[in-house]
Formats: sequence, C-alpha cells, structure tokens
Amino acid sequence: MSTFKAPKGTYDLLPPDSATYLAVREAIAAPLRNSGYGYVETPGFENVELFSRGVGESTDIVTKEMYAFTTRGGDRLALRPEGTASVLRAALEANLHKAGNLPVKLWYSGSYYRYERPQKGRYRHFSQVGAEAIGAEDPALDAELIILADQAYRSLGLKEFRILLNSLGDKECRPVYRAALQDFLRGLDLDEETRRRIDINPLRVLDDKRDDVQKQLVGAPMLRDYLCDACKAYHEQVRELLTAEGVGYEDDPKLVRGLDYYTRTTFEFVHDGLGSQSAVGGGGRYDGLSEMIGGPALPSVGWALGVDRTVLALEAEGVTLDLPPATSVFAVPLGEEARRVLFAKVTELRRAGVAADFSYGGKGLKGAMKNANRSGARFTVVAGERDLAEGVVQLKDMESGEQEAVAVEAVVDVLKGKLDTQARTAQ
Repeated sequence: MSTFKAPKGTYDLLPPDSATYLAVREAIAAPLRNSGYGYVETPGFENVELFSRGVGESTDIVTKEMYAFTTRGGDRLALRPEGTASVLRAALEANLHKAGNLPVKLWYSGSYYRYERPQKGRYRHFSQVGAEAIGAEDPALDAELIILADQAYRSLGLKEFRILLNSLGDKECRPVYRAALQDFLRGLDLDEETRRRIDINPLRVLDDKRDDVQKQLVGAPMLRDYLCDACKAYHEQVRELLTAEGVGYEDDPKLVRGLDYYTRTTFEFVHDGLGSQSAVGGGGRYDGLSEMIGGPALPSVGWALGVDRTVLALEAEGVTLDLPPATSVFAVPLGEEARRVLFAKVTELRRAGVAADFSYGGKGLKGAMKNANRSGARFTVVAGERDLAEGVVQLKDMESGEQEAVAVEAVVDVLKGKLDTQARTAQ
C-alpha cells in the first residue's frame, strides 16, 4: 500500500477508463481540426495578472479558486484556471495576429486548476478541450464554434444536452443596462460580499446560484431589453445561422457565464443528467480581452468543453463508446527460441500498425494464456520448440476458440488479413 494518495479534489486517470477520456478528447478535437483550427499548447502556469485582468477581479475564480504562488525569484504566478487568457497571450506574444490571416483559429487540450469544494463533476484538477477564433467580428464565426461543439457531442452519441444562448451587449449598450441593474440590485437584501459585486460587476450577481438570491432577482431588468440595434442585429444573425443548420438552442436572458471578459454572444452546453453541475461546456465572444491584457483590439470568440463532465454525460445517458481493443494480438512463447522468434513477429506486427503484446516474464502456458485473455486480444499466437521445428506457430481465435497452424513467415500477413476481415464485418 502506497504512503501517498492523490491530492484532495483530484483523480488519477487509469486504464481502462482512460481510453474513454482519450476518445472524448479526440471526438471534440476532430471537428476543429477539420475546420482550420491549429493546435496550441501553453504553460500550466502564468503571471497572476493575466488572469486577474482577463478573467476578472470580482470573479470567484480569481478571488477564491485560483492557485497562486510566489516563486523563489519573486514572480507571482498562478496555475491556469481556464484556457482563453493563456491562448490569447500566446497568440499576441507570437504576433500571430500580424500574419494577415484573421481570424487566428486555435484549439487546445489540457489540465486546469481551481480550488473548489470537491464534488462529482467539480474537481480541483480537470481537463478541457477548447477553441478560440481570434481577430474577427462575425456572427458566422460565433455560429461556427457552437455548431462544431454540437457536432462533437453528437458524434459521441450524446442527445440529452441543451444549448443556452444569450447576448451580453457591447461597450455601447451594456453601461446603460449596468446602471439599471445596479439600481435594482441595491434595493435587494444581499450579503456584503454580493453587494460589493454590484459595484464591480453587477452581471455576476445574476449568475449567483443560491436560491435566496435567485428569488430576489425575479423582475430584474434583462439585458435583452437594453441591447443596441447593432447588438440585436448581430445576435439575430447568430440565431438565424444556428436555426438554418438545424442546431437547436434555448434563449436564456439570465445567462452571463462566470468570466468578466464576455461580450455579445454567450452560450452554455448543459446536461440535465448531471444534477447541480449541469454545465458541460460553454463560451462566448470576448471582444475586449486583448486590450485588457495589453494587446491591440482583437474581437474574438471561443469555448471550452469539459472532458470530465462530458464523460459523466455519456454515463448519464448510458452511452458506451465503441473503442478499439488495446491489444489485437497476444504472443505466447514457450522456450527461448520461441521468445526470439515471436518477439520479432510482435515487432513486425506493430510496425504494420497492428496492436500487439507479448507475454513477458517467462510465464508458463497457463499463466500466459490468462494474460492473453485479460489483454482483450482477438488472436493469440503460441509457439514452442516442436512448432518451430515444423516452421509453424499456433494461431488461436480467442472468440471462437478455433486454432490453426500457420507458417512462421506468413503469420503477420494472415493476422492482418483476419483483422481486416473482422473490421469490415463490424462496419
């Protein structure tokens, strides 16, 4: 028994469950790679100011959840709590926006960290796949990203998710709404911390999940009633594009998301099978974030989808992904000469793209066949001294139990043929 355990609020991802997580990441990334998005990877920690400026001083992420620390050199750093600010920082630092091909379209996958009260679907270490389109203001771009996320979820077999959609206005119309909302909120019976938010970012109060706060918000002014003509037209185009492509959504006038940088389009993917932690992903437009972190004006839009939450959504719907076996062929050598010959054949199979494994540790036939069964391999190749003297190996179909002798030099081609036939039959 190990002395050490994973830190509270974290988890270890191990086989066979890890195969599902990898498949989810691949499914989310596939539509992005097919739509002009290039992969970006950023450090796991950044300057604290990047998040406090970009994500927002008043957000729970910055005030309560961020893992911040001071290095030996005196730098104030933080483990990244979200991906957008880091990706935008990287794009600006590399001057990708100056290459003349806007928007800069990037996707990423990685781990993120927030100090939260651990519960199912909410961890202190979690995994996301995200996408950002930097440097263009176009409702078609907003719609594209929502459609790609919808496509990813449907490719996984998910059906019971909903898309919530709203507009948060822009720098022209939001100040008028902000003032009206502040007047309304100041008349409510709120705790001191929530009252402080009224002055810093009153929209965050709308995102408060407590029942006693939500009850008081009935009758609060809605941003949709304050949108300027330009924002109304922009939002209507996003809605029309989604409808034209058959992507269903629900208008949610209270949707503000938990980050300060959003403008205009904001959206969330929710799954009602997850209980209180129903959001599986979300995003929106953040036209002012570049300027907040010291860059030029670069209107942008993006999203992040939680891998952990998506796996929980699959479990809630009873969806089992059709994953390829980790091992298709398992080799069992009996004797030193067989070890040499079969090890060479396993290497040849792997080079030919066949998932193959080997019985290590000099086990006897009984123990090696148990390993072959546990591996999930469809075929087992067994060879002993007598087989090799005759120039053959024994090929066993682990599903049917049938066994046949195959010439040593032909075993790779025979196995590839059988596996190809099996794959075609399964389609």
